[in-house]
Amino acid sequence: MSYTVSRLDWADPSLDVIPTPRGQLALRAGFGSGLAMRAGGPPGQVWAVCDRGPNLKVKIAIERYGLDQLAPLADISGAKVMPDPKIGPAIAELQIDGDKVRLIRTIRLIDEEGNPVDGLPDASSEHVVLEPVFDIHGEPIGPSRLGLDSEGIVALRSGGFWIGDEFAPALVRVDDEGRIVQRLVPRRVEHADIADVEPALPAIAACRQINRGFEAIALSGDERSLFLAFQSPLAHPDEEAHRRARHVRLWRLDAEMGEVIDQYLYPLDRPKSFLRDRILGPFGREDIKVSELAWMPGNRLLVLERGSATTKLYRVELDLKTVLPVEHLDIRTKPTIEEMSAADEMALPVLHKHLLFNSDDVPEMAVDLEGMTFLSPTDLLMVNDNDFSVEGAVTSF
Repeated sequence: MSYTVSRLDWADPSLDVIPTPRGQLALRAGFGSGLAMRAGGPPGQVWAVCDRGPNLKVKIAIERYGLDQLAPLADISGAKVMPDPKIGPAIAELQIDGDKVRLIRTIRLIDEEGNPVDGLPDASSEHVVLEPVFDIHGEPIGPSRLGLDSEGIVALRSGGFWIGDEFAPALVRVDDEGRIVQRLVPRRVEHADIADVEPALPAIAACRQINRGFEAIALSGDERSLFLAFQSPLAHPDEEAHRRARHVRLWRLDAEMGEVIDQYLYPLDRPKSFLRDRILGPFGREDIKVSELAWMPGNRLLVLERGSATTKLYRVELDLKTVLPVEHLDIRTKPTIEEMSAADEMALPVLHKHLLFNSDDVPEMAVDLEGMTFLSPTDLLMVNDNDFSVEGAVTSF
């Protein structure tokens, strides 16, 4: 397959500047978590989504910015620092004009009462493992009654969007003004005090590894089906199974009812095949993620599989032979898919992958590529996640 790669002109808008002992922490908009086109929309109109907001690992906060007051947090597993919690989940309307990308408007996600939705961990229930979050002074913040880590997006022809959430995990429908009108969560998760929340997803979704929920989402051409992939293998029955497993669950849902119709297994590549990542340091199974899906005619999907530096695009064919038996949606089924996968004893059908692109062959491409959408049958737009530039990264389309 032959292709050309071109970088488009874009500059990240400034959001905030925070003084630190080692200079300024300059926060910039990051719309690289997901991309979507709307069927019937104006030419060149693209919708993008940012994630929960700026966040730092404790080690980076101390070493890069001299925030030594955070040292007591260093031994807290999974701890994150949010330097400006006011910056939260949002959608961007973009316009592609030739070789330029323009920001038309930003739409902040809001709840049913019109309040901005924050990016703090969602305290859905005792079944969901929460990521410890602290402010820039080291004080704990959150959890939230309705926090979102928005990662994937599809735009509906009739208006509005479906957004994938890593926290609960959840599937969230919002209108064109960013207001949440429906929220689908795992059946083990209760939100008795929140309107428009439906425990419609299989309970097994709540077994997602921390910070590895729904990131990849796509909409079929007829808009009857939603495709949703977990970012990584589930931690089912435990985190050890997550670390060692190499198969990711991919679901087809009824786009109207939000019910899972089919479940598939996507096999992850071996770590040794991610060359750019291996050059940077140790790289294992647990570092591989599925970050985006795009629908293709003929009941096919384009899958974005990546490390941090290496990104691969695979085409998979969805057919009846690769649909899993329904009992593997039941949280009680043993051995679990993840246990079989971890033991390299997968006795279930898996999707066949056809490699279309590997960024190892194009070293000038950005790292951390997360979003993609077809602009036409022969043009694919990709974008990296700059993480709000907390480490100086910039967005590349």
